[in-house]
Amino acid sequence: MRSRLVPLVAVLGVVVAVGMAARLRPASTVPAAHTTAPRALVGSIRAEPRSFNRYVARDLTSVVLTYLLHAGLVRVNHTTDRLEPELADSWQILSDQRTYRVRLRNDVRFSDGVPMTAGDVVFSFKAIYDSRTDSVLADSLMVQNRPLDVRAVDEKTVDIRFPSAFAPGLRILDGVPILPSHKLAGALAAGDFRSVWGPATAPDQIVGLGPFVLRQYQPGQFLRFERNPRYWRRENSESLPRLHELVLQIVRDQDAESLALQTAGIDFTQSELRPVDIAALKSAAAAGRVSIADLGVGVDGDLFWINLSAAKASDRRSRWLQHVDFRRAIAHAVDRTEFVNTVFLGTAVPGYGVVSPGNREWFTACAGPQFDVEAARRLLSSLRLTERNGRLEDADAMPVRFTLLTQQGNTALERGAALIRDSAARLGVQVDVTALETGALIDRLMKGDYDAAYFRLVTTDTDPALNQDFWRSSGSAHVWNPAQARPATDWERRIDSLMDDVATLTDASARRQAFAEVQAIMAREVPALTFAFPRLVMATSTRLAGATPAAYRPPVLWNPAVIDVSRPTE
Repeated sequence: MRSRLVPLVAVLGVVVAVGMAARLRPASTVPAAHTTAPRALVGSIRAEPRSFNRYVARDLTSVVLTYLLHAGLVRVNHTTDRLEPELADSWQILSDQRTYRVRLRNDVRFSDGVPMTAGDVVFSFKAIYDSRTDSVLADSLMVQNRPLDVRAVDEKTVDIRFPSAFAPGLRILDGVPILPSHKLAGALAAGDFRSVWGPATAPDQIVGLGPFVLRQYQPGQFLRFERNPRYWRRENSESLPRLHELVLQIVRDQDAESLALQTAGIDFTQSELRPVDIAALKSAAAAGRVSIADLGVGVDGDLFWINLSAAKASDRRSRWLQHVDFRRAIAHAVDRTEFVNTVFLGTAVPGYGVVSPGNREWFTACAGPQFDVEAARRLLSSLRLTERNGRLEDADAMPVRFTLLTQQGNTALERGAALIRDSAARLGVQVDVTALETGALIDRLMKGDYDAAYFRLVTTDTDPALNQDFWRSSGSAHVWNPAQARPATDWERRIDSLMDDVATLTDASARRQAFAEVQAIMAREVPALTFAFPRLVMATSTRLAGATPAAYRPPVLWNPAVIDVSRPTE
């Protein structure tokens, strides 16, 4: 679960800033950060930073921190879906049709005043590809399982050579921050790069090219950012960022977060509204405290998958738990209409694949298993699973039972897991739902220490060629059986081949045809299931101005330099 697809580490809870105008304090809060800056906003984030080093941390908190503290050569604009230059001023493709010559902007400096050069770009890719770094970005920056060749031409020019033709081109670099070699080269040479910029790092040691700098981190409470006076970007001759200060409070309770948003306790979150909160926030909007935007069907859905790794194959239950017909039975058992109405209160569309209809460019409707309880029972019977006293047993008289992990405190995930449990119970399958704190859940998933999971991976690009770590059998985000040395199944081998076509073919229709077959294979083999794709409704306080909200997470902070305060404090 990596750069293009990162786990949903939800963001919500009680967030209040003392000293900001027109703010009310909910009855139960975490300690609040004080701010007196005239142009300041307060947001919420659900999880503690696991690291300030994006190369080794893959969660949503790390992604948000990267948008605030760092910058890349290019970015994909989340509202237009177009590639835009950032640190790169311009580029051209050379005659070999595989090498991009990238010219860097002049007079770009890191937040500590040191100039950025081509050497920093070369260093950054060296750090990503270094085997000791074990970077979460590395497999997403492979083309045909080979790294990009990045070389300095001069101080302001780099050549980026692709191992083969690659249809998305420099779009692959979206979300890849350029880090300072003058601060981190020693750690890379010593083999200590993974440990740099850990959670205990002093804020003034974290140097970047982004619109903000970290000034204070109070674990369990908040992160405080100030505008980076050396930020390189301007808009209409105005220096960015517009905000003087930004506070992210670390919170976990969604009910309290909704209350804080309704009562002007916070200005924005990192996620869409829960359906249960929409009515109350519409009342707050009518009172002028909140603005609401419907962003349409999202590109992400909550995924159910069973651990198919070789390590779990030794489990006596694997002969049925890892069998495709068991996954198909679960898929048949879940009523999508009930799922939409119960979990999302009607604000979603049914899901039968892992690609959302919200991804209009790449979605293909495929005939996955429909709701059919009798078909599910027939499949379970074919696995020699028999009913006794209302519960299924296998051929060894073991109960047909497994544990489903999900994220604690995320009500959509908790309700969805409960509905999966109840649907399976109708078949005699016992599902034990275990909700874990985000960090503990991610640790269990990364270690492969689980039976099944219900969680969300967050897409940061709609082009599947840029989500190779999910689709390919060797990918670290191939969640049901990650990082395979060789494809474990024929159908995964076929997907690998098709994803090569998606990545390398230059004809757009041929790329779409190849990915349509990928979706058809996924619908047949059901290694991961999405039962509904939510509509994204976002709310922000009316104090927030200039935002360019998008149907991705984070909806606001993907473009933090342009946000502002509509009514600055005196």
